[in-house]
Amino acid sequence: MKLVRQQLQELRTSTLAQNAGWMVVGQGAGFVLQAGYFVLLARLLGSTQYGIYAGTFALVSIASQYSALGSGTVFVRYVSADPKKFAAYWGNILLVVVAVSAVLSLLLHLLAPYVLNPASAAIVFPAAISVCFCTQVAYSAGQVFQAFEQLRVTALMNLLTNLLRMLTAAALVLILHHTTAWTWTVVSMIVSLVGAAIAVVTVTVHFGRPKFVPRLFTRHAAEGIGYSFASSTASAYNDLDKTMLSHYGMNLANGIYSMAYRVVDIATIPVFSIRDAAMPRFFAQGANGVRKSAALANWLLRRATLLGLASAIVLFVIAPIIPHIVGQDFAPSVVALRWLCLIPLFRSVHQMTGSALTGAGLQRYRTSTQVVAAASNFALNLWLIPAHGWLGAAWASLLTDAGLGALNWCVLAFLCKRSVSLPIPTSNQCSLG
Repeated sequence: MKLVRQQLQELRTSTLAQNAGWMVVGQGAGFVLQAGYFVLLARLLGSTQYGIYAGTFALVSIASQYSALGSGTVFVRYVSADPKKFAAYWGNILLVVVAVSAVLSLLLHLLAPYVLNPASAAIVFPAAISVCFCTQVAYSAGQVFQAFEQLRVTALMNLLTNLLRMLTAAALVLILHHTTAWTWTVVSMIVSLVGAAIAVVTVTVHFGRPKFVPRLFTRHAAEGIGYSFASSTASAYNDLDKTMLSHYGMNLANGIYSMAYRVVDIATIPVFSIRDAAMPRFFAQGANGVRKSAALANWLLRRATLLGLASAIVLFVIAPIIPHIVGQDFAPSVVALRWLCLIPLFRSVHQMTGSALTGAGLQRYRTSTQVVAAASNFALNLWLIPAHGWLGAAWASLLTDAGLGALNWCVLAFLCKRSVSLPIPTSNQCSLG
C-alpha cells in the first residue's frame, strides 16, 4: 500500500500534471474557438441546414473510427516504450489512413442513400474525405506527440485546426450571410486538408520522416482493429442518435438536438484533457497489472468527477443564453441542453475506468462494455425517436452514458479482485469510489 501511495505521489509531481495542464489550457483556448465556430456555423446554416449537416457528420464519424485501424493507439503503446521505433510506426499510420479512408469514403457514398435522408446523403462524400482522412491524420499526429508526452505541441495543433475552422466560418458569414450544408461541407473539406498537411509537416520537423514497413500492419492488425472497434462503438453510442434522426427526416429536430450535444462535447473537454495526458501512464502502470492502472484511475477519477459535476451545473444554468447567441431557430436547444447536462459527469466515470482497462491490456473488456452500450443505445433510439423525436434521443443518451459508467466501474472492480499477479495484500487501491 505504501509503495502504491509513493508511486501516485511521484505521478502528482511528474510531467503528467504539466501535460494535463497543457491539454486543459490548449483545449480551453480551443473551447473558445470551438464556441465561436459553432455560433458562426449555426448562424450561417440555420437549424434545418445544421440538422442536415449533423446527420451526415454523425454517419461519417462512426465509420471514421476504422480509418486508422487503431494504428495511432498502437503507436502510443509501442513507441512510448521504445522511441527508436518512431519512423516505422509513423509510416504505418500514414499507409493505413490513406488506404482505408479511400475505401471508406467510397463505401459511405454508396451506402448513404439507404441510411440518411436525401439532403444529408448528398454531402456524404466530401464529408467523408474531411473526417475519415483529414481528421484522422491530424488526430494521429497528435497521438505521436502524446506518445512522447509533448502535449504542449498537441494542444497547439488542436488550436490551429479550430482557428482555421472559425476563421473560415466567419468569412462565410461575412460574405454569404447564409448558405447550405453542401457549401459548408466542401469548404470544411478544404480547410481540413490544410490542417492535415500542417499536422504531417509538424511531426516530420520534430521527429523525422516516416519509414514505410508494410509488415507492421499485419503484425499489429488484430490489436489495431480491436482498438478501432472499441472507438467505433464509442462513436456509435455518441452519433447513432443523430444518424437516426436524419434517417427519419427530422432535420429540424436534429439541428436543435445536435447544437445542444455539441455544447455538451465542448464542456467535456477538461475531462478528455486529463484522459489524454494520462494515457501513456495508464500503459506504463498497466504493464504491471490491472491493480496499478486501477490505482491511477482512482486518483484521476476523484478529480475528473468534480470537473464533470461542475460542467453539468454550468450547462444547466447557462442553457437559456443559447438562442441569444446562435439565433432563435435554436430556442428548443435550451431544454435539450438541460436534459443532456449530466453527460460530462457520466463521461468522467467511463473514460477513466475504461482507460484503466485499456492501459492494462484488457481492451477486450472495455470493448465488450462499449458494444453493450452501443447496442442499448440503438435499441433505445429505435424505440424512442419515432415517438418523441430529439427528446427520445436525449433520454437514450443519458441512459447509455450512465449505464456505461456503471458497467466499466463494475468490470474494473471485478478484475482487480480477481487479479493475483501483484503482491498487493489489500484491495483498497482497487477502489473506484
